[in-house]
Amino acid sequence: MEELSKLGLTVAELRFALDTFYFLISGALVMWMAAGFAMLEAGLVRSKNTTEILTKNVCLYAISCITFLLVGYNIMYVDNAAGGILPSFGALIGTQAEDANHSLESDFFFQVVFVATSMSIVSGAVAERMKLWAFLAFSVVMTAVIYPVEGYWTWGGGFVKEAGFVDFAGSGIVHMAGAAAALAGVILLGARKGKYGPNGQVHPIPGSNLPMATLGMFILWMGWFGFNGGSQLMVSDAANATAVGKVFVNTNSAAAFGAISALVVCKMIWGKADLTMILNGALAGLVAITADPLSPSLGMAAVIGLVAGALVVFSIVGFDRIRIDDPVGAISVHGVAGTLGLLLVPLSNSDATLSGQLFGIVSIFGWVFGASFVVWLALKKTMGIRVSEEEEYNGMDASDCGIDAYPEFVTVKSAG
Repeated sequence: MEELSKLGLTVAELRFALDTFYFLISGALVMWMAAGFAMLEAGLVRSKNTTEILTKNVCLYAISCITFLLVGYNIMYVDNAAGGILPSFGALIGTQAEDANHSLESDFFFQVVFVATSMSIVSGAVAERMKLWAFLAFSVVMTAVIYPVEGYWTWGGGFVKEAGFVDFAGSGIVHMAGAAAALAGVILLGARKGKYGPNGQVHPIPGSNLPMATLGMFILWMGWFGFNGGSQLMVSDAANATAVGKVFVNTNSAAAFGAISALVVCKMIWGKADLTMILNGALAGLVAITADPLSPSLGMAAVIGLVAGALVVFSIVGFDRIRIDDPVGAISVHGVAGTLGLLLVPLSNSDATLSGQLFGIVSIFGWVFGASFVVWLALKKTMGIRVSEEEEYNGMDASDCGIDAYPEFVTVKSAG
């Protein structure tokens, strides 16, 4: 205390600085997840669509940052009534509260990278056949209005929060919301050519670069420590610092058990270790534990990962059987595993109830899916959302970007 006085600092000022710094570093880790989504999706699409999917990931992140700054954060957090449904609509991010324990700008930065994460989920599900400009137009609406509205209902103190819904870091608010928007788009978009046969056959379409996809998964795994750890919001006292440590361990464990669970299920069903399913198993564990990485015991966190990793394998296969074509498994990883995580929260958190969780799930999914379906449909009727059959066959790199991701490979292949 005496040393702080010599420096002209109070304990409150020091804690404010430390919590702000922790918020910013956590946000930077979540921002790095944008690279993870880009690498994962680029590895799981065909080489002829790689540049286009990378372009989507760069642009959706930039769009998210712009729209959430201009209107999204205001819709979600500024001057809204507690327990309300309709948010107030304004611009920019408001003013710093006098009793805040971190800076307003650090809060905005941490929140905006979550918005980009939710939008990144959509890009993988609609890959290889959606028009670039239709996707970017949807990105504007999703990040400016659709996500912020359900964000106000939950983290912003709206009626879903008041009903007792618990979602620590966004299994539903971020991940299931992104999956709901993706599902609406995929239904209207249709499957890739050749994915399904006339008699119910499912024809696998392998990705072009599994090393890149694996790198993407590990980047996401790393970024998740900021995603979940930062959601504790504070680290400047013993109780919060201890909580952050537990959040990190539970997050890591759920991912690890999810990966091994998917590995075992693949071996039991197909007799093979399917790398893409293992990647999605780890991510499913991460998504599921995100609903509450603090309350579960270390053993319970492991169980959550085990269940999520197994479930995502069956979910991906199940969506294929009903002809929902999701090239990267995003709807299963983020939607199904996100829903699972929310439903499991009451097992370890006495503040959560099954009815409250179900109410939150229905509210978030209903709003995001319905609003997204309307926007996708409007885009389909106006500018169109699907590329031509010729453009799909030749690859979207050529039609949308004019740049091949692997020009030497394409040249050699053509010459052969």
